[in-house]
Amino acid sequence: MIKSRTKIIDILKMQPGVSVLVMGWVRTKRGNKKITFIALNDGSTIHNVQIVCDMEQFKEEELRPISTGACLRVEGLLVPSLGTEQSVEIQARKVEIYGTADPATYPLQKKGHSMEFLREIAHLRPRTNTFGCILRIRHAMAFAIHKYFNDKGFVYLHTPIITASDCEGAGAMFQVTTLDLNNPPRGKDGLVDYSQDFFGRQTSLTVSGQLEGELGAMALGEIYTFGPTFRAENSNTPRHLAEFWMIEPEMAFYDIHDNMDLAEDFIKYLVRYALENCAPDLQFLNNMIDKDLIERLESVCDTTFARLTYTEGIQILSSSGQSFEYPVSWGTDLQSEHERYLVEKHFKRPVIMTDYPKEIKAFYMKENTDRKTVRAMDILFPKIGEIIGGSQREEDLDTLARRIKEMNMSVEELDWYLDTRRFGTAPHSGFGLGFERLLLFITGMSNIRDVIPFPRTPKSAEF
Repeated sequence: MIKSRTKIIDILKMQPGVSVLVMGWVRTKRGNKKITFIALNDGSTIHNVQIVCDMEQFKEEELRPISTGACLRVEGLLVPSLGTEQSVEIQARKVEIYGTADPATYPLQKKGHSMEFLREIAHLRPRTNTFGCILRIRHAMAFAIHKYFNDKGFVYLHTPIITASDCEGAGAMFQVTTLDLNNPPRGKDGLVDYSQDFFGRQTSLTVSGQLEGELGAMALGEIYTFGPTFRAENSNTPRHLAEFWMIEPEMAFYDIHDNMDLAEDFIKYLVRYALENCAPDLQFLNNMIDKDLIERLESVCDTTFARLTYTEGIQILSSSGQSFEYPVSWGTDLQSEHERYLVEKHFKRPVIMTDYPKEIKAFYMKENTDRKTVRAMDILFPKIGEIIGGSQREEDLDTLARRIKEMNMSVEELDWYLDTRRFGTAPHSGFGLGFERLLLFITGMSNIRDVIPFPRTPKSAEF
């Protein structure tokens, strides 16, 4: 009896003539009275290994319970394959059924399934080829992110998930409380008395680790965060989630140009890493989901991103002759259709846009000398629109305090944040990359709900 299991990704690289043990889930089963073929997959690769069962060695009733979705343990001899799909296959000597899957009720039969249907069975969709690819790529990208920053000497900082501050000043936050929602304690003014709550104050799930990240950068030099963030926005679009992951580096002594250089280098590194380390999965997605995927990924690595100001972008859009759904004028926030026009039609390459009007950007961004714009920078990508947002941070105490007041935010509640400007302030910058936005680009998928294992969206928190 063979005790050591070999993963299928390794089996397919081995030379024939050795006894092997594999375990996995059945993708297909076919055959006749003389021979049975089983395609087995264990999640380690997009490719299956073929199990060949000589029916002279097995009783028909032994293999009858095996169907798509069943889980097997197979011992056998690795032999050259007569088929064109693979170079080796397993001549089975012993087949053990760990678990059956009733064809009448197992929803992943060998047929096409819509993405909408697969979202309804998100607990099973990782067993499909498409979502196996996506989740392996998601893992590879997470590893690449940590490797990139580690190799550059950044410190991985764990910022809090529960917070009392609203980084963006937008108020779209999920509240965290242990109070009885049916009968919360109230003060004399009739308002909820949060002093009796668990933390003694009103708290929420974080929308960003940036503010705490800045504190880390002002002591450690260069840090990054990588964790879940939450937005309570009622946005039912293919580009929004209520729970998603963010990568947020913050760097002391970086100006806006250093920030742009790092962001461009970072995203090119990730795309290159995917091309070099996820080739089989990308090829499957290229064949089945997006025929231009690999070509588009390669083009990002081979080009210099276009750089222009918001004002220049508005001029290009205004004189384009295009009929946009949302009118374009200076001072308005760009929509995805505007961003994609600049990237896909005008420049035909990724774009870094800078110097946005301060009225449409967050309080912490450094003001330019014109007092109208801030040193913000967004990276715009084909098919996605904005994929990275960042800025040089405002390091002047008085200017930052004024901006907080202008946005009707509380200076007192952000006093801890202002301390970094009181004590040893320094120029610093940072940006945020939405992990799922990155994965949309890397995988060619069109809906952000399909690049995260269990999507959280308005009216949807299953599994």
